[in-house]
Amino acid sequence: MKKYVSTVFAVTCLFISLQCFSQKATTETVKKFKPPVVTSYLGGNVSGALVTATEADTLITLPLRVMDKKNIAYPIISYGYIYKQKGTMMDDETGEIKTVFTTLADRFKTTPLPKLWVTHLKGHFQQGEELYFFDIVAKDKENRIFLAPDLKMTIK
Repeated sequence: MKKYVSTVFAVTCLFISLQCFSQKATTETVKKFKPPVVTSYLGGNVSGALVTATEADTLITLPLRVMDKKNIAYPIISYGYIYKQKGTMMDDETGEIKTVFTTLADRFKTTPLPKLWVTHLKGHFQQGEELYFFDIVAKDKENRIFLAPDLKMTIK
């Protein structure tokens, strides 16, 4: 009899705890949002642009922009930036000098790039290096956020 009472008590406690901690299902309707069709720009350049090292020195001082076909600008909340930097390395086994690439990257909330980055990059661009702005988060006039297209430029 004692075993039966303790089993009933345990099952009752289980059901009570399930009722206390269970979450109520909600059915909120979320308005469907179609982000605007936009393009990302740095200066007058779009993704795929080939720029000279001198042009790149100027471009990194300019603000990143997200605009639609009607030239309406959208504020940028944040973005990632990768600089694919060219360097050389000597192969220990063969003694050959090889071209290698390293990346410098960070996430930013302001545009243009911070002064420290501009100072570090300016005057050091080489052919084949890449400037890559990615995960560009912008917002529309109703403060809805969306991802803008990436922007990748190569030094010619």
